[in-house]
Amino acid sequence: MNVLVLNAGSATLKFQLIATDRAAIEREDDVKLARGLVERIGGHALITFQREGGPRVFREKTLRDHRAALAEFLSWVVSEESGVSAVRSPADIHAVGHRVVHGGQRFRESVRVDAEVIAAIEDMFELAPLHNPGNLKGVHAATELLGAGMPQVAVFDTAFHASMPETSYLYAIPYSHYRRFGLRKYGFHGSSHRYIAYRYRKLRGLPKESVNIITLHLGNGCSACAIREGRSFDTSMGFTPLEGLVMGTRAGDVDASLVAWLAEKEGLSVADVESMLNKQSGLLGISGLTSDMRELLAEEAENGDRRARLAIEIFCQRVRKYIGAYFAELGGADAIVFSGGIGENSAAIRERICRGLGALGLELDATRNSHDGGARVISTDVSRLQAWVIPTDEELLIARDTARLLASPPPAAGPSSGR
Repeated sequence: MNVLVLNAGSATLKFQLIATDRAAIEREDDVKLARGLVERIGGHALITFQREGGPRVFREKTLRDHRAALAEFLSWVVSEESGVSAVRSPADIHAVGHRVVHGGQRFRESVRVDAEVIAAIEDMFELAPLHNPGNLKGVHAATELLGAGMPQVAVFDTAFHASMPETSYLYAIPYSHYRRFGLRKYGFHGSSHRYIAYRYRKLRGLPKESVNIITLHLGNGCSACAIREGRSFDTSMGFTPLEGLVMGTRAGDVDASLVAWLAEKEGLSVADVESMLNKQSGLLGISGLTSDMRELLAEEAENGDRRARLAIEIFCQRVRKYIGAYFAELGGADAIVFSGGIGENSAAIRERICRGLGALGLELDATRNSHDGGARVISTDVSRLQAWVIPTDEELLIARDTARLLASPPPAAGPSSGR
């Protein structure tokens, strides 16, 4: 089954085409055929397409909407130019899997898209106004271009965290607000944390119930997850992705009174302050330079920039704080696992985060940590708490969920399968 995976944002559309089915999942020999990204939809778009193992193709073209962006990818992928021999017409695409950010309290697992599901996602626009509307644009574009009969599946970022207990997801605010409005912690990056937990247990040869780890998705967006018996027990992102760790432009945890105080002092609206906390804070806000960790590390090393160093240290300290808290919540853990753009690629940040974790039994191996590529242990052989690097693959998880669901629909309720 050739599954087209779509991740649609408000002005972006990411594609990945993956050949998979139940047998391929069991053998772990899914085939990635092609990928692409269209940015600045609605104007002069920047386009990148790539056959797996082939060179990148760059284009610029005016694309007014997501339908036009998807049409551009489909036109390329079926052409001789793409070199994707498995797809010679749109009929060679058998299903579409979508990343949907927010599933609210309703969607605890991936579901096949129908009119009822679309209506439910629309009902959750107020919970994720920056994400769910864009996600649905991908659904509508696929329907228009591939036909109403094309099977489509929604995979929710929040679904993995549906297993959290009330003690983890409730805020200490009047309970009526939870009952009336669903004000609670939902958590995000769930597909990433779920995939990391799955890969960890496969690499260790463990049953799901034996997976007790702390996963760290560190990129421009960052989150930590406490995983008990293979399920999400607690996570750092909350009602929105703003809560938790310091991120590229997001502040993470702040005193809620800061919002009203800043609004009054600066003559700002609540929306203005919220925008500042989401788009002008984090690494960018502290450093005053950039949200890119690579650039901050270079500024620190080459120029000794104090605020670049400060941003890096605050970032690492916040991660350590959550590791310690989750270690206590879980009653101990077997490993911490780094993933995401920073977690997978920055040995320097991993080393700084692991400083001071000796009290938890972690001993980092400097040589292992400095090596690049693939899933690997980066702690010493005698370390009581292991440290791992496991590259995440949310698109593969979405493709697999799509193939499994269409082959044999899972029960209507219950937690995700964990793969």
